[in-house]
This record gives sequence, C-alpha cells and structure tokens, in this order.
Amino acid sequence: MNLAVADVRVLAEALAAWYRTGDTGLLDAWSATCLRRVWRAQDFSTWMTALLHRAPDDDAFALRVQQARLDYLAVSKPAARSLAENYVGLENV
Repeated sequence: MNLAVADVRVLAEALAAWYRTGDTGLLDAWSATCLRRVWRAQDFSTWMTALLHRAPDDDAFALRVQQARLDYLAVSKPAARSLAENYVGLENV
C-alpha cells in the first residue's frame, strides 16, 4: 500500500506541474521514478525475509551468517538506521 500511495503522490506532483506549466518532464519520468522505489522495496523485502526466516535447506553456515547479520543490526547505528529507513520507505529513492 505504501508503494501505491507514493506512486500517486509522484503522479499528483507530475500532473500539477503539467497543468501549471505544460511541462511533461515529471510525467515522462513517472515510471522510472516509481520503479526505483519499487525495486528498492523488493530488495529490502527479500533481505528482510532472509534475515528473519530460515529456509528449509539452510545449513549451519547459513544460520551463522543470519545470526551475524542480526547481531550487526543490534550494535551498528548505521545498519539500524538503514533498516529503519527502508522499513518506513525511503523518501528520495
């Protein structure tokens, strides 16, 4: 839902610019602008799923890597901030 709302916001800004000035630049860029955010969200969702869930075929190495990633999030402010920014949705992606 957040992606859809963000897409509509970008579209509304593009339409407003077009009605105000006749400039189609934002309308022309709408798809590319929105797709950057969509692919960022897809990447984050894949990462978060791998971070929080075990796959049936995970071996001991995969489980230790998963734990190391969780541990890193617990001690690294930049990593925690990145998680938070991606979780709530990046504004300028």
